[in-house]
Amino acid sequence: MSKYRTLSIITTVILILDQATKLYVDANFRLHETVPVIRGFFHLTYVRNKGAAFGILSDNAVRIPFFISVSIIAMLGILWYIKHIRDDQRLALFSLSLIFSGAFGNLIDRIRFGEVIDFLDVFWQRHHWPAFNVADSAITVGVVLLFIEMWREDHNKSAEDSAYKAKENES
Repeated sequence: MSKYRTLSIITTVILILDQATKLYVDANFRLHETVPVIRGFFHLTYVRNKGAAFGILSDNAVRIPFFISVSIIAMLGILWYIKHIRDDQRLALFSLSLIFSGAFGNLIDRIRFGEVIDFLDVFWQRHHWPAFNVADSAITVGVVLLFIEMWREDHNKSAEDSAYKAKENES
């Protein structure tokens, strides 16, 4: 049960941060309005994204049902996976909870608006990373941490296999 308590806490925190910041931006900014935070590097810029990352499928007629379905399937898959992870895989639990939370935050936008509110604008000179939000950040951090956990698990398994083979060779 503690796995689902962790998931619930992380999801609640991320959803509150995500939805509160999106509500604030929607209520206090005009669409495409920009406010510099760190000039020449980071601005708050209110945009709406009809597609996925980098605007993928933004003009497709089936985009809303597609993104809603993919989000729900991904969230159900994460719930299934969390049920099956070991208790010692805390980093995996944390990372999956972040990904679940981010997917949930953007799902709420897609259901409410048919698009996602983005406002974090990072760039260098004329090279802009696509604007993103708290939910996107949670997904990205979760995926990075999940890769780290997978690498760590693989590294530990390789070390155990090597130790077993070395011990076997000694016999």
